[in-house]
Amino acid sequence: MAPFDVTRRVRLALGFGVLAAFASGAPATAADFPDRAITMVVPFAAGGSTDVVARIVAQKMSEDLGQQVIVQNVAGAGGNLGADNVARAEPDGYTILMGTVATHALNPLILKATPYDPEKDFAPVSLLVVVPNVLVVNPELPAKTVPELIALLKAEPDKYSYASSGNGTPLHLSGELFKSMAGVSMQHIPYKGAGPALNDVIGNQVPIMFDNLPSSSSHIKAGTLRALAVTTAERAPSFPDVPTIAESGIAGYETYTWNALFAPAKTPNEVVMRLNASAKKALADPAVAERMKEFSATIVGSTPEELGAHVKAELAKWGPVVKGANIQME
Repeated sequence: MAPFDVTRRVRLALGFGVLAAFASGAPATAADFPDRAITMVVPFAAGGSTDVVARIVAQKMSEDLGQQVIVQNVAGAGGNLGADNVARAEPDGYTILMGTVATHALNPLILKATPYDPEKDFAPVSLLVVVPNVLVVNPELPAKTVPELIALLKAEPDKYSYASSGNGTPLHLSGELFKSMAGVSMQHIPYKGAGPALNDVIGNQVPIMFDNLPSSSSHIKAGTLRALAVTTAERAPSFPDVPTIAESGIAGYETYTWNALFAPAKTPNEVVMRLNASAKKALADPAVAERMKEFSATIVGSTPEELGAHVKAELAKWGPVVKGANIQME
């Protein structure tokens, strides 16, 4: 199996479909920026994977830019509060967002009202990393592979349920996409976070779960969870013996969690490019690469145009899934 190379796949997938100009505004020079501290807004609570990525990257960007990049957690409304704060900020590069698939794809599709437009209200900076999700089951479930799980679900379509970290989360949508593409039925059991969900799957209260690979990895290694497949198109280096869902019979299946930097719309082009260069330099640092590897994150480090095209592709990908599953939240 080819190594998990999302950087290569993102660039090939985007190919020649480069977006038009992504930023405009008053002239600015990279040499003048920054002359004071930058605030990097994380739209979730401290301690989660998005917060960890932000703090790793912010530290190295601070060293490169010569000004502090301060991480500010603005949690609430599933990430919308922090994202909206950045969308409304001055477009000068001093307030930036650590965005995710939730803030820039799922929330705008699922929520009845989103205070910002994920494309028009932001200037893309760089897609930083992607993190695999994983399909895990309780070891007592009589399914050791994805084909065996599909056969089990089809034999008793009303018997089984799957857990996720909450309604409308990337893990919930991963499960709905699996159901749609495999032609199976499972009841979704949402939890308030991955921790409680994992506890119930380990305790066999719910037999199946879609989770982020980092939070399940220790349980997989301990044998308290069985990993059937990762959700990315390539295997994860941290678990090379775990196949992908796509290679297990559901061709084209691919989901993952991602983190990316965004500035407010109309941020000057040269400022965006300075932030992009600094972020990519941070990702190229060997210490950063090692930290990312520890929780199975794969470094991308895209151009602004590639991130813009990625957001557009994510909206197009998840729209039919959300509609098909009739997922809508206040």
